[in-house]
Amino acid sequence: MSGPGAGHQYTPYQVSWLKRDVLLFANSIGCTVDELHFLYELHPDFAVFPSYAIILPFKHTNTEVIDFYAAQSSARESIPGAPKLDSKRVVDGERHIEFFKPLPTTSEGRTFEVRGKVVGLYDKGKATVLETQNDLVDAKTGELYVRATGSGFFVGQGGWGGPKVRSHHPPTTHNPIPTMLTRHTFPQGPKAESYPPPPNKTPDATYEHPITPESAHLYRLNGDYNPLHATPEPGMAMGFGGAIMHGLYSWNTTCHALLKLLGGSDPANLRDYQARFASPVKPGDTLVMRFWRTGERDGERWEEVRFVTEVKGGKVCLSNGRARMRVVGGRESKL
Repeated sequence: MSGPGAGHQYTPYQVSWLKRDVLLFANSIGCTVDELHFLYELHPDFAVFPSYAIILPFKHTNTEVIDFYAAQSSARESIPGAPKLDSKRVVDGERHIEFFKPLPTTSEGRTFEVRGKVVGLYDKGKATVLETQNDLVDAKTGELYVRATGSGFFVGQGGWGGPKVRSHHPPTTHNPIPTMLTRHTFPQGPKAESYPPPPNKTPDATYEHPITPESAHLYRLNGDYNPLHATPEPGMAMGFGGAIMHGLYSWNTTCHALLKLLGGSDPANLRDYQARFASPVKPGDTLVMRFWRTGERDGERWEEVRFVTEVKGGKVCLSNGRARMRVVGGRESKL
């Protein structure tokens, strides 16, 4: 970890959620009635879907719709040695989440906060990549519940003389990404490990998830109100041809499919989860998710599973997918 801003600690901020927020999230990522413990607050095993915490840096403590651009601008702190970054032209690069303690189904009566820091800041020339780490902790006890690391790709905001980034996507002829969109793949500074699917192995589970034209409008109610996903104008300006889905929509729906098919829909069976955003997804697309067991284990408990998500008939949208989990099943499913 080095370069401008590396190690810079952001001011901690409070986050909160209610049971209603947890239910909304589960509905928006495709949980089904055979997973009633995610969808019904009176179920004896009612639980938060584990990746819910990824939305909290957007939601904060808000219970109402917000002006996304204004909120991001006011919340974004200056980073030493770096230019001010414009949140109107940012897309996700890669996300990794680790689960240490299950979240309570509501934060009511307790105080949780996000403690964040800069991991790295890189000048791509035509864009800037910001890598961060966010820890969700109980503010009173200091207990760590979730750690999320990831990157934001600030389009058209490079050329300020910072350290360069280096892409680690291996050459491939499968689902190549058009030149116009290569700037939205995830480039990194420090060398990152790659997690391709096991060669010459049939997926252990597959899942198809159709996206309705309104899916982004439901998902955004979790707290990510970026207009890029609600109206065509921002996407037109960024070269996408119109509105696109939240990258974290595909990321979370894939996490749901993984846990449903291989983890018995039990939050305790997922240790960590990550994927790289490879290309945009449009409303109306169908996601095809493929999961491979590797047989590699961390001790006797956590098995490594790799995955790829693509648009049906189109490009890979999530690559470098990897999770560590207890595997309790494997099957195909279409919804």
